[in-house]
Amino acid sequence: MALLEKKEKKEKKKSKEDGGASEDAPVKVLGIGCANCQRMEANVREAMAELGLDCDVGHVREMQRIAAYGVMSMPALVIGGKVVSSGKVLTKEEAKEILSKEVPA
Repeated sequence: MALLEKKEKKEKKKSKEDGGASEDAPVKVLGIGCANCQRMEANVREAMAELGLDCDVGHVREMQRIAAYGVMSMPALVIGGKVVSSGKVLTKEEAKEILSKEVPA
Protein backbone atom coordinates (compact mmCIF):
# COMPACT_ATOMS: atom_id res chain seq x y z
CA MET A 1 0.00 0.00 0.00
CA ALA A 2 2.81 2.41 0.85
CA LEU A 3 4.40 1.76 -2.54
CA LEU A 4 1.18 2.76 -4.30
CA GLU A 5 0.94 5.96 -2.22
CA LYS A 6 4.53 6.86 -3.14
CA LYS A 7 3.75 6.37 -6.82
CA GLU A 8 0.68 8.63 -6.58
CA LYS A 9 2.73 11.33 -4.81
CA LYS A 10 5.43 11.07 -7.46
CA GLU A 11 2.83 11.43 -10.25
CA LYS A 12 1.36 14.51 -8.54
CA LYS A 13 4.85 16.00 -8.25
CA LYS A 14 5.49 15.34 -11.95
CA SER A 15 2.24 17.09 -12.80
CA LYS A 16 3.34 20.15 -10.82
CA GLU A 17 6.73 20.09 -12.56
CA ASP A 18 4.92 20.06 -15.90
CA GLY A 19 3.24 23.31 -14.97
CA GLY A 20 0.14 21.40 -13.92
CA ALA A 21 -0.38 20.41 -17.54
CA SER A 22 -3.06 17.82 -17.65
CA GLU A 23 -4.12 16.06 -20.80
CA ASP A 24 -7.38 18.03 -20.77
CA ALA A 25 -5.80 21.51 -20.57
CA PRO A 26 -7.10 23.23 -23.71
CA VAL A 27 -3.92 25.25 -24.33
CA LYS A 28 -0.45 23.78 -23.85
CA VAL A 29 3.08 24.96 -24.44
CA LEU A 30 5.42 22.11 -25.29
CA GLY A 31 9.05 22.56 -24.34
CA ILE A 32 11.65 21.31 -21.91
CA GLY A 33 11.62 24.51 -19.86
CA CYS A 34 14.34 26.55 -21.56
CA ALA A 35 14.20 30.34 -21.70
CA ASN A 36 12.47 30.29 -25.11
CA CYS A 37 9.77 27.92 -23.86
CA GLN A 38 9.18 30.07 -20.80
CA ARG A 39 8.99 33.21 -22.93
CA MET A 40 6.46 31.50 -25.22
CA GLU A 41 4.32 30.53 -22.23
CA ALA A 42 4.43 34.10 -20.90
CA ASN A 43 3.47 35.51 -24.31
CA VAL A 44 0.58 33.06 -24.63
CA ARG A 45 -0.69 33.91 -21.14
CA GLU A 46 -0.48 37.66 -21.85
CA ALA A 47 -2.28 37.20 -25.18
CA MET A 48 -5.03 35.20 -23.49
CA ALA A 49 -5.45 37.86 -20.82
CA GLU A 50 -5.74 40.60 -23.45
CA LEU A 51 -8.32 38.55 -25.36
CA GLY A 52 -10.27 37.90 -22.17
CA LEU A 53 -9.87 34.13 -22.51
CA ASP A 54 -10.17 32.24 -19.26
CA CYS A 55 -8.90 28.70 -19.72
CA ASP A 56 -6.06 26.60 -18.38
CA VAL A 57 -2.60 26.83 -19.90
CA GLY A 58 -0.36 23.84 -19.36
CA HIS A 59 3.35 23.44 -19.97
CA VAL A 60 4.44 19.96 -20.99
CA ARG A 61 8.14 19.37 -20.32
CA GLU A 62 8.47 15.58 -20.64
CA MET A 63 10.07 14.58 -23.95
CA GLN A 64 7.95 11.44 -24.22
CA ARG A 65 4.73 13.45 -23.94
CA ILE A 66 6.05 16.09 -26.36
CA ALA A 67 6.99 13.42 -28.90
CA ALA A 68 3.45 12.01 -28.68
CA TYR A 69 2.28 15.20 -30.42
CA GLY A 70 4.72 14.61 -33.27
CA VAL A 71 6.66 17.75 -32.40
CA MET A 72 10.33 17.73 -33.37
CA SER A 73 11.21 21.39 -32.70
CA MET A 74 10.28 23.45 -29.69
CA PRO A 75 8.69 25.46 -28.34
CA ALA A 76 5.33 24.42 -29.66
CA LEU A 77 1.77 25.50 -28.99
CA VAL A 78 -1.10 23.04 -28.81
CA ILE A 79 -4.72 24.16 -28.74
CA GLY A 80 -7.49 21.62 -28.35
CA GLY A 81 -5.08 18.76 -29.01
CA LYS A 82 -3.89 20.28 -32.32
CA VAL A 83 -0.33 21.57 -32.83
CA VAL A 84 -0.77 25.11 -34.16
CA SER A 85 2.84 26.31 -33.98
CA SER A 86 6.25 24.75 -33.47
CA GLY A 87 9.88 25.70 -33.72
CA LYS A 88 9.58 29.39 -32.87
CA VAL A 89 8.75 31.65 -29.97
CA LEU A 90 5.45 33.32 -30.80
CA THR A 91 5.20 36.99 -30.01
CA LYS A 92 2.22 38.13 -27.98
CA GLU A 93 0.60 39.46 -31.17
CA GLU A 94 1.17 36.19 -33.07
CA ALA A 95 -0.26 34.25 -30.13
CA LYS A 96 -3.31 36.54 -30.04
CA GLU A 97 -3.95 35.93 -33.73
CA ILE A 98 -3.74 32.15 -33.35
CA LEU A 99 -5.76 32.08 -30.13
CA SER A 100 -8.54 34.23 -31.60
CA LYS A 101 -8.91 31.71 -34.44
CA GLU A 102 -8.50 28.49 -32.48
CA VAL A 103 -10.09 29.06 -29.06
CA PRO A 104 -13.88 29.36 -28.99
CA ALA A 105 -15.03 32.50 -27.19
